[in-house]
Amino acid sequence: MFHIDFNKPCNIYFIGIGGISMSGFAHLLHASGFTISGSDQTKSDITRKLEAEGIHVNYSQIGENITKDLDLIVYTAAIHPDNPEFVAAKELGIPAIDRAEMVGQVMANYENSIAISGTHGKTTTTSMISQIYLAADMDPTISVGGILKAIDSNIRIGKSENFITEACEYTNSFLKFKPLVSIILNVEEDHLDFFKDINDIRNSFKLFTNNIKKGGYLIINGEIDNYTIFEDDANYTTFTYGLDNKAFNYTACNITFNDNGFGEYDLYKNGEFVSHIRLGVVGIHNVSNSLAAIATAQIAGISLDKIQEGLLGFNGAKRRFEYKGTVNGFDIIDDYAHHPTEIEATLKAAAKYPHKTLWCVFQPHTYTRTKAFLKDFARALSHADRVIITDIYAAREKPTGDISSLDLVKELQKLDVKVEYIPDFDEINKYLINNCINGDVLITMGAGNVVDIGEQLLAK
Repeated sequence: MFHIDFNKPCNIYFIGIGGISMSGFAHLLHASGFTISGSDQTKSDITRKLEAEGIHVNYSQIGENITKDLDLIVYTAAIHPDNPEFVAAKELGIPAIDRAEMVGQVMANYENSIAISGTHGKTTTTSMISQIYLAADMDPTISVGGILKAIDSNIRIGKSENFITEACEYTNSFLKFKPLVSIILNVEEDHLDFFKDINDIRNSFKLFTNNIKKGGYLIINGEIDNYTIFEDDANYTTFTYGLDNKAFNYTACNITFNDNGFGEYDLYKNGEFVSHIRLGVVGIHNVSNSLAAIATAQIAGISLDKIQEGLLGFNGAKRRFEYKGTVNGFDIIDDYAHHPTEIEATLKAAAKYPHKTLWCVFQPHTYTRTKAFLKDFARALSHADRVIITDIYAAREKPTGDISSLDLVKELQKLDVKVEYIPDFDEINKYLINNCINGDVLITMGAGNVVDIGEQLLAK
């Protein structure tokens, strides 16, 4: 297999270069002296930024784009074996690796690599840790699955040995990483179009911990059911964290929330009081995330003052409880939540945010996920006062014919939730303008394009 060596920059072609992760690593490798080019189906702000840096982008994926001078092809999971560029690379004998393998190989070039995993919360916690490292002038290289406001990007290229990235379990991508520090935020059912069941998922996370560098660290949420099966004390040191339990290495006690819903708490380490911590984000889930971030920062020797500075300065990544603006006196917040646990956490956090009526426009994401968690989605969404359901965002899937948004509406009605099914975004906007009042809060929620609803409202 071809191995990326920063001491020997080469010519790399990205099939699907416009994706947020692919584009970030295209920037990183280009800045490190590699010759980078690639292709995507459509022009976007992401591809325009790549072109502005001198990276050539093809907007058609044809075999002629692949030339003999290329040393390596990197492709996304969405690329099928019959893709003309992929086929041409194979015919020319050019080595090809997928995105996850590429990330793992880049990671290997950094001594202090940190990989943040979990069924949910990865982007937020990666961003939180990054903010602390920036506050401490640790000059990290950062790859995050969203836009981190502090750097106005999903990628930051540092000159230190510190590398911070998300580690996604889908298709077992994270098994290609060998970090110094691995973080497991939670382990729950998701991506059941790939995994068989929760035991299959747990097994993947166990394999993930087996890849920690010898002498490295595992930081794990002690509230995960039977979390000790993920440990292997012979190879690395484990730190646990959790809420209101001093048996964990790191715990938050006496948790409160200010008028904006931002959390604060007393931090205990190994049962001893350390300091009072204040956050710049909402929700009990972010109290938990911050404990993982603190443990990571302390491994790196970052002072508590800089940790507090970073935590207080972190106001969330884009599409993670992101305040978008105010229309007719009601606030619009956007959130990426698309799993029942995430939805419940977001809506419970929103309950502490000043409001009269809490509205949620939810766009279900993929047919398999909607079917697998139908009743769980309904229970999670019941934490909102008013709910609007859009059509299912198919993403990588095709309609299955056995699930629709109306099934979710029926489940919500069983719970006596005030719910409307409105498939058309323009009609949703009209409904909201006519029904939301001064002092209400509207959350647009989902991993698809539901964010457009709030932005359309603000543009009027």
